[in-house]
Amino acid sequence: MSGDEDAFVYDEASGEWVQASAVAVEGGDAVVVRDAVGNVLADGDQVTLIKDLTVKGAGQTLKRGTLIKSIRLTGDAQEIDCRYDGIKGLVLRAEFVRKR
Repeated sequence: MSGDEDAFVYDEASGEWVQASAVAVEGGDAVVVRDAVGNVLADGDQVTLIKDLTVKGAGQTLKRGTLIKSIRLTGDAQEIDCRYDGIKGLVLRAEFVRKR
């Protein structure tokens, strides 16, 4: 045997043994997060709000056009984690932002 081409891996989802090379090809589990107009977002991007948003618990409204710097993706296709002055732990829906 010459190594990886004959290796098998147990796939818990299907309950079968599959070739390791097939699992490596299918392994694209990365969540793609898109903004309101369809642009792909990534960690560290800057976004602009496209709608006035009332922030629950902060007693503050973020106005349309507000710039949010250095976003972080959460693993959910519709939520982004970000930081804004005076608001800790701000999570925004991707449908309300546009990539800058």
